[in-house]
Amino acid sequence: MQLKQSRKVHSISMMIGKTMIGKTTEEDRLVASPFLFRFAIPCLRHDSRWSKKGIQLSEKFTLPCFGLLDKTNPKSVQAWAELRAAWNPAGIILNARVTGKRQPPWCRASRIEDSDGIAVWINTRNTSQIHRASRFCHEFRFLPSGAGTKLNEPVAKQLAIQRAKENVAIHESSPPLIRSERRVDGYLLEAFIPADTLTGYNPDEHNQIGFHYVVNDREMGQHVITVGQPFPCDSDPSLWSTLELIDK
Repeated sequence: MQLKQSRKVHSISMMIGKTMIGKTTEEDRLVASPFLFRFAIPCLRHDSRWSKKGIQLSEKFTLPCFGLLDKTNPKSVQAWAELRAAWNPAGIILNARVTGKRQPPWCRASRIEDSDGIAVWINTRNTSQIHRASRFCHEFRFLPSGAGTKLNEPVAKQLAIQRAKENVAIHESSPPLIRSERRVDGYLLEAFIPADTLTGYNPDEHNQIGFHYVVNDREMGQHVITVGQPFPCDSDPSLWSTLELIDK
């Protein structure tokens, strides 16, 4: 089922929460509730240029987290991570915040897939029926630290998607940009993915894009927009949600 309007997305979310939570436990469910739906989420336009200070997005750009629908423990329903997203013709803007940590994030540029941080997948054609990535599918990793001689510099990198049917071009000349800020209980991360890095990115012609994100943390666990492991979300675009690029 594809939900094409944000009002339907939120109404379905509330319905699931009322009918499922409380009657069954998270362990009782045979399949995660978000797996039963394909969500379409509005992504607002924000015309700011990247600078050394990054780009800060307000609360209205926050993406919902449908991965919390099956959480029955009141403590687990409180999200420890938040992702905000915006778009403009120049590219995609991301803001992430992680809170509630007692330990510093574990990050290594040399072991980027094992590190704490944000993983983002984007399909500029929103082809929701394919199960292997095309040349329009992209994977990005953003770490709050892990680079530099003291391992205190942030990391932004595009990776090749596993099991891809077609390999997307890795644009080394136009890498994603990143800024991070350590906090007592976590970190803030701001990132910008240039349009030149996104094969097929054309909001005028294709105003819906496939989108999925996962926040990985050795201490806190995994925070996902819909479903995570054991589903192969890192390689199967049919499991990704849709961002509707709203030009307002």
